[in-house]
Amino acid sequence: MRLVLATLLLSAAPLQAQDAARRPLKADDFARIKSVGEPQISPDGEWVAYTVTTINLAKDNRDTDVWMVSWDGRTNLRLTSSPDGESSPRWSPDGKYLSFTSSRQEGRGSQVWLLDRRGGEAQRLTEFRGGISSYAWSPDASRLALTVTDARDTADADKPKPIVIDRYRFKSDGSGYLDRRRTHIYLFDIATKQLDTLTAGDYDDTQPVWSPDGKLIAFSSKRDGEDPDRSNNSDVYVIEARKGATPRKVTTSPYDDSGPIVWTPDGTQILYMQGGEPKYSAYSQDVFALVSVGGGTPRVLGKAIDRDVGSPAFSSDGTALYFTVTDNLRRYLARMTVGDEKVEKLAVADRVIGGFTMSKNGRLATTVTTPAQPAEVFAFDNGEYRKLTAHNDDFLKEVQLVNAEGVSWETRDGNEVFSILHRPIGTASATRVPTLFRIHGGPNSQNGFEFDFERQLFAANGYAVLSPNYRGSNGRGHAWKKAIFADWGNKEVVDILAGADWAVKTGLADPNNLGIGGWSYGCILTNYAIATDPNRFKAATCGAGSALQISMYGSDQYVVQYENEIGRPWENPDLWIRISWPFFKANRIKTPTQYLGGQNDFNVPIIGGEQMYQALKSIGVPSELIIYPNERHGINRPSFVKDRYERYLSWYAKYMKTTRPAVSEPEK
Repeated sequence: MRLVLATLLLSAAPLQAQDAARRPLKADDFARIKSVGEPQISPDGEWVAYTVTTINLAKDNRDTDVWMVSWDGRTNLRLTSSPDGESSPRWSPDGKYLSFTSSRQEGRGSQVWLLDRRGGEAQRLTEFRGGISSYAWSPDASRLALTVTDARDTADADKPKPIVIDRYRFKSDGSGYLDRRRTHIYLFDIATKQLDTLTAGDYDDTQPVWSPDGKLIAFSSKRDGEDPDRSNNSDVYVIEARKGATPRKVTTSPYDDSGPIVWTPDGTQILYMQGGEPKYSAYSQDVFALVSVGGGTPRVLGKAIDRDVGSPAFSSDGTALYFTVTDNLRRYLARMTVGDEKVEKLAVADRVIGGFTMSKNGRLATTVTTPAQPAEVFAFDNGEYRKLTAHNDDFLKEVQLVNAEGVSWETRDGNEVFSILHRPIGTASATRVPTLFRIHGGPNSQNGFEFDFERQLFAANGYAVLSPNYRGSNGRGHAWKKAIFADWGNKEVVDILAGADWAVKTGLADPNNLGIGGWSYGCILTNYAIATDPNRFKAATCGAGSALQISMYGSDQYVVQYENEIGRPWENPDLWIRISWPFFKANRIKTPTQYLGGQNDFNVPIIGGEQMYQALKSIGVPSELIIYPNERHGINRPSFVKDRYERYLSWYAKYMKTTRPAVSEPEK
């Protein structure tokens, strides 16, 4: 077994050696971290607008405000400060205005607001009942393209009405039960406040993008077939930017053709993301494709990259395409010459960049995060990243953090698995330590060189944390992703258990002190792992997961994936039972396991945790079930987030030996 990437750092001193006065993290420190995102560079490249989200534990809420920073980083201004939250900052193409969305006026939903760069208060532009979903400026800054979901009938709102459903796909986490309300595109004139409907029908039309001359709008929609709910096959359409125009389809593949959508600077072609075979929709690895505005055979760009790509943007002359690449623990910026598809990786390092924004003169800004640095806004300048904001610097001066390391191990079937490793604070590298496997969800996701509060909190409480990118993860190519197709809980568990073997063999982990846990698919794999190897893990936490998969059919939002990948339960019952085997083998489980979930989760409903909790209680294995009222798949309420961290620590401390004092038990 061999180590790769940054494993030469295994014996390096942790960051806290730089300042012994810094304290370890506490569970409530998550509320002091400011989330920086949505960078948007001004047309002249002189300013970058962005958002900062803060958490107030006392008020139990979050607030997002719009800021901007100068290109040289010397001037940083907060532009909004209302308690209602502002997001989606966008510069008008002429650079005169900065717009954003906000629900400042209660009951109206999210609306577009406008800030004049010369000064003054923000002015509300739109007034849609129910609010808008997204918006885009026309090139001449005279109009907006808005996406708006049909408003609910609020007459007699105090008298609940029956929810009537007749759609094939009828649930979605966050949206709830799906009715026949649809999302369409509207045109809004800035000067006259005139509103025109652009698209209509029993379809969802999203991601509007103006052509460079402002005459056309490209968008994504599922309009083929009798029932768009039964397919993931979106297509790219174009429509004249005028009332009464008719959409015209420009892509015709049987695959999912969707956004991000980008026009070439000359307006003759449209770049979009082309998906793969419909049956692999859950393991998609989209590629860039160029199609003429008139339609025809698309040209696929960069297919040989075999990595997840995103955030495409053309250079001003259209000869180069800039984009992000998710590649084995990292995400970096790359540039492709459109003519010969030659790809250049730009400033690759142990970090993860976010989506980026580019000005007309080629200046580029993005967010950058590393294991010891929460995301901040950076300029990409002269081939290097230059930090522009410092919202978390004061907090980082107070706390001890560890530097993550990249490690790998080999599985019994000859595959190499990569993982992020956080060593516990204050522990010599030669000391065996309690070790947690924290399994990411998705599975189409990856752990990387980015700041993760949870892993740092565990390290501060005496645990080493391994976060493996098992088969099914992204960042390793499409074959790696789809290796688990219709075979859940097999190869992924092989990869995780091989990591446990590696951790013990290399002297990192105490073999009698291993724990495991995860959220969503990470919880699903936790159930598989503790049923596969009942004696391996001393404690587990399992959030928003499932085990009796057949009970998910019709109760979650994945019916299209299920029928494409597993088949209908009555037509393929053996496979449904096979992938449900952690539940049917629950009597093998010996690991004390904590189950958690949101009461209103339509992604992976709480029934999955309830069933496994009941099974372990039935056979006498220590277990508890925590349900967060009114929460969905992602726990959002700050007090609940804090509670979850504390419960994790208490559960692991109860059943594992730690090098730090056990934390107090959270309130029941």
